[in-house]
Amino acid sequence: MRKLFKFLFWALTLLVLFVFAVDAYVSRSVKKQLHDQVATVGYNKVGLVLGTSKYVGTGRVNLYYKYRINAAVQLYKSRKIDYIIVSGDNRQTNYNEPKTMMQDLVDAGVPRERIFLDYAGFRTLDSVVRCKAIFKTTDVTIISQKFHNERAVFIANKKGLNASAFNAKDPPIEIGLKVLIREKLARVKMVLDLIVNKQPKFYGPPVEIK
Repeated sequence: MRKLFKFLFWALTLLVLFVFAVDAYVSRSVKKQLHDQVATVGYNKVGLVLGTSKYVGTGRVNLYYKYRINAAVQLYKSRKIDYIIVSGDNRQTNYNEPKTMMQDLVDAGVPRERIFLDYAGFRTLDSVVRCKAIFKTTDVTIISQKFHNERAVFIANKKGLNASAFNAKDPPIEIGLKVLIREKLARVKMVLDLIVNKQPKFYGPPVEIK
């Protein structure tokens, strides 16, 4: 029994070290491609906003969502991007992340004809791969929070996109702590998905952005 506990202890220790090593490697490898200030973001024709729900379980507005929309509007009005792809989940008839994001962007002053909807952005990998495969875009500015952008840009680099990212504002730490912890595990899963060449759930006909 003692040997078993010792084995489990070292196995758990190695697993934790592996998780933190992957997390640090992803952050370090994409550091130069991420931007906190609009002024330092280079021009790309297309910005890709990664989806999330507008509301949380308590009914209040999800700050991750709010700040991503604000960031996309900033880039558009600063002429850092000309078009916006909103990519999110629409697997249920009463839940439509892309349509909600589009409406809020329009309400904030982005012309409807400048917005393209990706209804099959179920995961970050799907959103990034479909940006290239469906929307024929390889030069793209990804828009989300920093922790999410790091993972998205890492995927983009491995999938042949020339991506940079603009970091939307982070919610207060007491709101985002659980998300940041979950992100470390998401990065391990991302690495495994890339190793086995995981594909998006759906592809579909190409969409020309113009």
